[in-house]
Amino acid sequence: MGSVEREVFEFVNQWPDALYGFIWTIMQLGSILAVPASAAVAAAFRRIRLSLDLLAAGTAAWVLAQVVKSLVDRGRPGDLLDEVLLRGAPAVGYGYVSGHAAVAVSLATVSSHYLGTLGRVLVWAAAAIVSIARMYVGAHLPLDVLGGAAMGWAVGALVHVALGAPHRNEPRS
Repeated sequence: MGSVEREVFEFVNQWPDALYGFIWTIMQLGSILAVPASAAVAAAFRRIRLSLDLLAAGTAAWVLAQVVKSLVDRGRPGDLLDEVLLRGAPAVGYGYVSGHAAVAVSLATVSSHYLGTLGRVLVWAAAAIVSIARMYVGAHLPLDVLGGAAMGWAVGALVHVALGAPHRNEPRS
């Protein structure tokens, strides 16, 4: 681990405990449960195509993250650094890549094509907060998060290539 990665992690991990409730809540948007929940919300608004895209991308991102974690032997921050603040339940298993970041970014990637400007800003802000939150709670290092985010973006883009995406002048349904 390089000094820049260590410094970025320590900077985020040392943020005040008072942020925990807010950050933990947003962080759940990167959990595997966010996949069926977001698909159900889209379906409730009769956005069936979006619902299917969310299910495909979120599930694929989560599964792929688990596969990569099993192949890459990189520990969690608590295994690699001294004085890590662990908030909430300690994360288990390997650290690379962040499954939360992968899921959140995959959901943001596929949903962006169906949303207006405000919606896009909100889903990308949520994906960024999820990614940063994984460092804040002590679960992941910066490269774990960047790897997960890149994976999520790639999975979301592949879902659009495979299943199609609405065009700008096409009604978003």
